[in-house]
Amino acid sequence: MRELAPAKVNLCLYLGPRREDGYHELLSVFQSIDLCDALELRDHDRPADEVRCAAVEGPNLAARAIAAFRDATHWDGPPQLLEIDKRIPVAAGLGGGSADAAATLRLLSRRSGLAFDLRAIALSLGADVPSQLAPGRWLVEGVGERLTRLPDPDPFGVLVLPSKAQLSTAAVYAEADRLGLPRSHAELEHIRDTLGPSSPELINDLEPAARALEPTIDAALARVRGEGRAGAVCGSGPTVVGLFPTLQDAQGAARELEAAGIETYACAPVHN
Repeated sequence: MRELAPAKVNLCLYLGPRREDGYHELLSVFQSIDLCDALELRDHDRPADEVRCAAVEGPNLAARAIAAFRDATHWDGPPQLLEIDKRIPVAAGLGGGSADAAATLRLLSRRSGLAFDLRAIALSLGADVPSQLAPGRWLVEGVGERLTRLPDPDPFGVLVLPSKAQLSTAAVYAEADRLGLPRSHAELEHIRDTLGPSSPELINDLEPAARALEPTIDAALARVRGEGRAGAVCGSGPTVVGLFPTLQDAQGAARELEAAGIETYACAPVHN
């Protein structure tokens, strides 16, 4: 059984106050893009579930997804082998690990034949996982548990500039707190009320924190904005994204940057 796990970009990310449980309130628009990991699930010939992913060392969120699915559903099917062909850059703010976990849950739902609501399992794995159970465009609130499906956008292109650096999400949020970046509940509510149906402004409240921790982000932002396009850090970074009117425009910019030896991806949105 095979499944694709699309990356996501944050078209906007507004950071709210820190809660008593340590998480922050968020208001964000997630858009899945066609930069995808590829997953394959099959019965294993060994006595325990296993996840194989050459690009990820140590614990893998997909392995936690298998364990959480079995625990929540009490499915006692045969041991499973999950192989992940990793194409989304790791620790890049593109939600690759969360996408893999969500795709794993979709695969297990099909494999088990169980009609089970996966959202609670997904939220137990991470704030970004529930919105990636069904790739597309979502308004995400709270810590990721409040989701509103948004209409498909008009066609556009996304230029993705990955970084050789990696940023810890926890470290970026801690730096955001140190810099005093979180907004009040009232600010989040006002922004929520004024968000329109079209693509929101490309803004990320975590960007100053990510830039403070990884100064090389500045050069990537300058390259995107030098094309005359909106650019921002994606999620907790260090990946930078730029928005273009069409995929062809993004592909043209990617060719120019690649000719200069800069790794890029030109992507299109994944529709609901």
